[in-house]
Amino acid sequence: METQNQRTIKVLAAAFNAWNNAAILRESRARNKNFTYGRQLDDLVALPNGSVVTEREAIIASGKEPLTNNLIRQLVKTVVGKFRELNAERSKGAISEKLQQFYSRHHLAEIDARAMEEFLLSGVCVQKVDVVRTLNSWELGVQNVSPHKLFINAITQPTASDCEIVGELHDMSIPEIILKLASHDRALASRIRSIYNSNINSRTDATRSLLGLDNSNGAEFWAARNGKCRVFEVWTRETREVLQVHDYKDGTLRVVPLNEASSVARMQQERKRTGGAPVEYMWEVQQYWHCRWISPMGDLIAEYDSPFAHGMHPYAIKLYPLTDGEVHAFVEDIIDQQKYVNRLISLIDQVMSNSAKGVLLYPTDALPFGMSWDEIRNRWNSPSGIIPFDPTSGTTPKQISSNCSNIGAYELLSLEMKLFDEISGVAGTMRGREVSSSMGAELYKQQQQNSTVVLLDIFDTFAHFQQMRDSLIANV
Repeated sequence: METQNQRTIKVLAAAFNAWNNAAILRESRARNKNFTYGRQLDDLVALPNGSVVTEREAIIASGKEPLTNNLIRQLVKTVVGKFRELNAERSKGAISEKLQQFYSRHHLAEIDARAMEEFLLSGVCVQKVDVVRTLNSWELGVQNVSPHKLFINAITQPTASDCEIVGELHDMSIPEIILKLASHDRALASRIRSIYNSNINSRTDATRSLLGLDNSNGAEFWAARNGKCRVFEVWTRETREVLQVHDYKDGTLRVVPLNEASSVARMQQERKRTGGAPVEYMWEVQQYWHCRWISPMGDLIAEYDSPFAHGMHPYAIKLYPLTDGEVHAFVEDIIDQQKYVNRLISLIDQVMSNSAKGVLLYPTDALPFGMSWDEIRNRWNSPSGIIPFDPTSGTTPKQISSNCSNIGAYELLSLEMKLFDEISGVAGTMRGREVSSSMGAELYKQQQQNSTVVLLDIFDTFAHFQQMRDSLIANV
């Protein structure tokens, strides 16, 4: 028979494996976030000497100026702005009045806008619908969950119906943990203090060793930042044997644990003996969601079955597009175009800096007697300056001024900007560009609608996520 401690360690190992398996997703999200917020030269490249540095360091080492022109950020803001417009229309007519009031009271329009931005960056949006502590009371709330703190088993269904383990990493102070799990349990509060006040590092290392991990394996999973305590909230889908009991006396149908089978059988026999209303029961296997709060040291702090009317975990989850279980964000598609735009801008800047601009060719034999080159330079820079020279030398000073070499960089840059719009699907009309006085209002409106169609899959996918979230809200 498996002990509680063994079961806790087994669940903790499953949570770590789920988090560790999403390492590629977290790395992709970090890269997408860097490009969106202007840190676009942090990719690693190999130099000819074999050393690995960032693109910025490589550009500086080559004697060039690292330049970027962030197009992705404006693109994301445009899509989020369009989403706000569509979401405002949805919240007015597509949901009930009671849900509208909940939206307004809990500022869900703002929360959803930030979730949409995360969806564009990472292809993941997660919200938690749970009872949260306010200043003096508990009430239902909705919170965005960072994919960096989320763990979930590999799923392939768009509705996440094949989810078996899900949860998040919490960084909380000891008072916050007590408030969440032991606000009315003094003994548990004392136990929580003892758990996080005794040999945390050595006991965490012991738990890692028990799982076959070294101290460097998944360090972000085990340790909190800012001096807080790491605690894992783990939801697992489990099964148990139960009895479905139908009591004809009061017409009830209830589920009882299997260990009560003998008492149910006695009740059935007693009813038969006395001629009372019959009792029927049937054995079955039942699925349910179970929550555990576990410390990095392997301590089971609290556990309970899902307390919600929907019987599920409290997370609304959407991964996009989930083809063969893979996640690919909207931003991911346009990073290559952004990199090439940056490269062309750097090339044009280099060509301009190396082109001749107002260079004066002054023959050495024409230098007037008694004048220095510095004096010639100062007079040349002066708008009213006069530079004497000796015409008998047969040569005269000549100024060279040339345009940048036409190497096709400007044409390539223009092509890349068009490709950027084509690949992203966000046309100029959606951003208020490409408007001429000859374009009629109906034509402009039609072009805007055509631009929105390209993004319809993203908007509808997020709308489905909102429906799943709203269902959790309505059935808590």
